[in-house]
Amino acid sequence: MQKLAERLLSLRKNQNLTQEAIAQELGIGLRSYCRYEKDEREPDAPTLVKMADFYGISLDYLVGRSEKRERS
Repeated sequence: MQKLAERLLSLRKNQNLTQEAIAQELGIGLRSYCRYEKDEREPDAPTLVKMADFYGISLDYLVGRSEKRERS
């Protein structure tokens, strides 16, 4: 999911957050989060939902199925 990796990196940088801060907030390991941003691993569904909720965006936007950021 290359689009997911790109969006995670962009969203994090736009909020001036570190990978460590995001991983801690999501309750996941730093290494796992880093691998998500590098498109080396895909998060499970509950983690995707946590990510979308954290950023206040739609899940479809996060995974690249929509360009609409807002949740329905």
